[in-house]
Amino acid sequence: MTNKQQGIYDARSLGMGKMLTLGLQHMFAMFGATVLVPVITGLSMSATLLFAGLGTLIFHLLTKMRVPAFLGSSFAFLGGYAAVVALGEQQGLTASESLPYACIGVFSAGILYFVLAGFIAAFGARKVMRFFPPIVTGPIIIAIGLTLSGSAIQSCNSNWWIALLAIVIIIVCNIWGKRMIKIIPILLGVLGSYIVAACFGLCDFTAVKDAAWVGVPFRWENTAFHVFANPNWGLVVSAIIAIVPISLATMMEHIGDMCAISSTVGENYLEDPGLHRTLMGDGLATMLASLFGAPANTTYGENTGVLNLTKVYDPRVIRIAAVFAIILSFCPKFSALIACMPASTIGGVSLVLYGMISAVGVRNVVENQVDFTKSRNVIVMALILVLAIGIKYGAGDAINLGFTSLSGLAVAALVGVVLNAILPGKDYEFGANPNADKAVNFEINPSLRK
Repeated sequence: MTNKQQGIYDARSLGMGKMLTLGLQHMFAMFGATVLVPVITGLSMSATLLFAGLGTLIFHLLTKMRVPAFLGSSFAFLGGYAAVVALGEQQGLTASESLPYACIGVFSAGILYFVLAGFIAAFGARKVMRFFPPIVTGPIIIAIGLTLSGSAIQSCNSNWWIALLAIVIIIVCNIWGKRMIKIIPILLGVLGSYIVAACFGLCDFTAVKDAAWVGVPFRWENTAFHVFANPNWGLVVSAIIAIVPISLATMMEHIGDMCAISSTVGENYLEDPGLHRTLMGDGLATMLASLFGAPANTTYGENTGVLNLTKVYDPRVIRIAAVFAIILSFCPKFSALIACMPASTIGGVSLVLYGMISAVGVRNVVENQVDFTKSRNVIVMALILVLAIGIKYGAGDAINLGFTSLSGLAVAALVGVVLNAILPGKDYEFGANPNADKAVNFEINPSLRK
């Protein structure tokens, strides 16, 4: 049976026109969350788009062009940016003057990705990955979707009718659509709800009219390089101390995302091209983006949700999306057009995609037959979920530890890893059971082999 007969499409069989459309869909899927980070932090939206695209291409280059992952803005570092801005204000700096210092901290955090990748390359994945069994990675994937869900609901609250229209279009196209309609439900949901909102006068296009067609995506004074013209070394050190610990959680999130992508596609990407390569790709993309005043990058769960919906796993479609992002980063008018998109449209689409992320996490736990008759497993999963969600919605996104702030996901990831390591009864050994490794079932049904 061919991949297409299984419901899994090779983009080559779809033709260039449909591949471009699929790439556009992936770009829209990441857009809502990616541009939200610069909106919240004050970083450049155009630079964010540019380095999301470049970071994705760098990631694909380092992973042998095999992993269908898109890299967009990471929410995990929001607390770090806010902490550095607050430190800068105490020393008389404005937010725009402080953000380049935060970017230096993010650059330093990216270096840790290479450290972990080096450990994996030197000692092998077996010794490192035994700290990240399915009972840890599965709940973290679930928590990623659940912690993001609040932002989707907030966006939907601006106009639930438009949000519901986007959701209905996605469901109808994906369940009852034929051929191309079936595999671009996200794009159709975005366009359909956006057009209806515009027809009802819910969009203000004044900014689009005033924006230029072509512009440089970033300004020199917003880059990390500008800091060293007249550096405040105390703030540099403080930014590094505040932000570097966050990378421990983002690396954990990276592993969870790689598990989710592997599970969705049905290939063991942590084995080939290797977790060390994906970590280096993510780390290098983050380091490059931070130098030019863009947010830290991370592999995007939204695009994993699109993969799950469309069944088109060809990495070239993701690279097309990356090229679109790069091209459009030089067009301020397009950035303004997207900024005019109703929040309810983004909310409706995100509601589906964030739910898909959590559903993949549930699937991973179930498929790997995690034994919940063991109290240790119940405790590990319970604390991961409660800490991630509880801190997110009960403590204002993060908790302040004095020297740094950590998001709920960061705390949950660290607690999950530590608890799993110290509690008795561990029975997971990486490489011993191919069906359980990386929280993914990679066993192919013999009847589906060619």
